[in-house]
Amino acid sequence: MAHKIRFGDFVREVSLKQNSLSYNSLTPAPVVDESGEEIPYRPTKLQLRGIDMYRLLGPYVGLRLLNQVKAVVPLALYLFLFQVFILRQNVLEHGVITAGLLAVILGLMIFLEGLKLGLMPFGEVIGNTLPKKSRLEVVLFIAFLLGIGVTFAEPAIGALQAVGSIVDVRKAPYLYTLLNNWSGSLVLVVGIGVGLAAVLGTMRFLNGWSLKPMIYGALIPTLGLTVFCMMDPELNKILGLAWDCGAVTTGPVTVPLVLSLGIGIAAAAGKGNSSLSGFGIVTLASLFPIIGVMGLAIYVSMIVSPEAIIAASQVVVEQAGTSWLQETPYVEILSGARSIVPLVLFLFLVLKLLLREKVHEPGILIYGLFLALIGMIVFNVGLTYGLAKLGSQSGSFVPAAFAQLENVAGSPLYTYSLGVFIALFFAWILGFGATLAEPALNALGQTVENLTNGVFRKSMLMMAVSTGVGFGISLGVLKIIFEIPISYFLLPGYTLAIVLTAFSSEEFVNVAWDSAGVTTGPVTVPLVLAMGLGFGNAVQAVEGFGILSMASICPILSVLIMGIWIQFKTRRANLKRVNILKGQEAVA
Repeated sequence: MAHKIRFGDFVREVSLKQNSLSYNSLTPAPVVDESGEEIPYRPTKLQLRGIDMYRLLGPYVGLRLLNQVKAVVPLALYLFLFQVFILRQNVLEHGVITAGLLAVILGLMIFLEGLKLGLMPFGEVIGNTLPKKSRLEVVLFIAFLLGIGVTFAEPAIGALQAVGSIVDVRKAPYLYTLLNNWSGSLVLVVGIGVGLAAVLGTMRFLNGWSLKPMIYGALIPTLGLTVFCMMDPELNKILGLAWDCGAVTTGPVTVPLVLSLGIGIAAAAGKGNSSLSGFGIVTLASLFPIIGVMGLAIYVSMIVSPEAIIAASQVVVEQAGTSWLQETPYVEILSGARSIVPLVLFLFLVLKLLLREKVHEPGILIYGLFLALIGMIVFNVGLTYGLAKLGSQSGSFVPAAFAQLENVAGSPLYTYSLGVFIALFFAWILGFGATLAEPALNALGQTVENLTNGVFRKSMLMMAVSTGVGFGISLGVLKIIFEIPISYFLLPGYTLAIVLTAFSSEEFVNVAWDSAGVTTGPVTVPLVLAMGLGFGNAVQAVEGFGILSMASICPILSVLIMGIWIQFKTRRANLKRVNILKGQEAVA
């Protein structure tokens, strides 16, 4: 709570903490030679002690390190404690996992700093300059290519590709081949979806279009393809992956770069002053990749049979050899280079060849790009040995609470109903805590509070989104336990979302649909993906995807419901105020 103080007291306190220093004490006295000419002063080379370097770099590094520690450590500690005290299982390879989590923290810290210093300036310069020097068709084409490029640079995409080897080809052949044989095409169609979202989002900025019709237009083919895949027993198994792909695209690379380009274009066109100009692209970038993945799966099913996929996988297993390119750290280095280098080259070529602009502060830019590359590589190593191992291990042990597992002595640990409740409660706390720790949600909450003049407070939005994600991950776990088709959750959920969208104001629709994108960050996605697949393998489920998709729809519903409630309270308060004024006028 703020306290009022007298101005005189403020001046007195500030004066007590001030020290006056003469400028003459900081500059040397002039020295002249024999002819009376002043000798130029050449300062001695600055010598920094170790304590001086610590004082200079400590606050800079400490703040950025602390942000990542807050995101990673509470989740890891929760999983460690839950596994030891509730599931009564020791954490296997705890030393390797701890080292991997440290690599995740350092890698994310370095990568995000490189993103801010190296990649973001590219997006801002291109976004502000491109509309002034190129036609609209060229601008939209560049936005489309940028959407594809940023998808390959997303840290969470690496997590998606890394789980392909966990899928059992005999249970889900099309899912297996998409994640292994067609992994490059899978990421490409996801990138094309993000590119189309960037184009439509930019057009929305320029023309001031409402988001509601765009949501309806995107959901019609998305739900239609979902129903089509439901009818095929093999294609039905890829629905969880398809809807999860919509969640992994809206991460720390895609959102800032695409938004900076779109808002820069809108500002250059003189139409970027709307308080809602930053919303919309995240929503579309979550829906279009789902269409692309389902379309790719349908195409694969038309040219390859499940039997051929299973037979080909057996041949690959028999002929598999160990290449040094498939071992750590070479595989992480190659993955990081493939993510960052093509994107940087594309942005540089656009800046130099198309815009003919100079690179401002090239030293800082190169330093930022180097940090982004190193950070991505370190993060990939941490993902392999930290988040993926921890999530998979926790997910594989949680079913021991209610089911008999071969690798857990004395399982089930509890009665069936109590064990299922413990598994769902574990998932709810994981989703709730992970979402509260997401920096993007904090930023979104502050933005929404400012835009609504405090009507929709930051704390309300964060609680609504976190609660929705918690219930979403719990429903995802419930889907895996009872092998409920993911479409049974998605179709009613998005139908309800459409109804709530129709009754909500434009402001709350923008916030609600974009809030689903900011909940799935680089820490949450790998952890939840690995946990879901480990959980699915432990209970012998066909596949463990779908948790992230449920973690996307539930916060949309929770925020829309809260928005309608706020609208109702506002109308009621306004009506009460009008009645009071009418009563006062009648008395007068």
